[in-house]
Amino acid sequence: MAHPQETRDKLRRMYIFDQQALEIGALQCNVAIATARRWKSDAAAEGDDWDKLRAAQTLAGGSMEELARQMLAGFLLQYQSVMETLNANDEGQKLTPMVRVTMLASLADSYNKTVAASKRVLPDTSELATAMQVVQKLAEYIREHYPQHAAAFVEVLEPFGSELAKTYG
Repeated sequence: MAHPQETRDKLRRMYIFDQQALEIGALQCNVAIATARRWKSDAAAEGDDWDKLRAAQTLAGGSMEELARQMLAGFLLQYQSVMETLNANDEGQKLTPMVRVTMLASLADSYNKTVAASKRVLPDTSELATAMQVVQKLAEYIREHYPQHAAAFVEVLEPFGSELAKTYG
């Protein structure tokens, strides 16, 4: 099925400027994913590298924090795609156990590297996460060792959450 040039342009725009995953853009443009990949590849062969333009748009579009958030969002899309592929295996795809293990190991490695990178780039987010963990641990400790003070802790915790948000959020 031939698609009009407008559809190809729309997909390109969604991928580069809207930072949509190619697969999601293809679905929204009602184009087969294989066709979208071919268009992207053909464009690159003609000197229109969508990935380079997307990276340049990302860098020009905002702060380092925004870039790191986009990196995390991109990783989450890839994570979801891999998990869908692994889950689809149960519905007819034939992935060998070795391929499944390799995919999971690669996903775990990517996750660890992405989190480590985001902690370096997003120290505020990391600090907020740490602060929230400390509050959760304190809540567990009070619940286990001083249950009679749990109500008072909850009463203090709500306004304290606002203070945490001001400081780290």
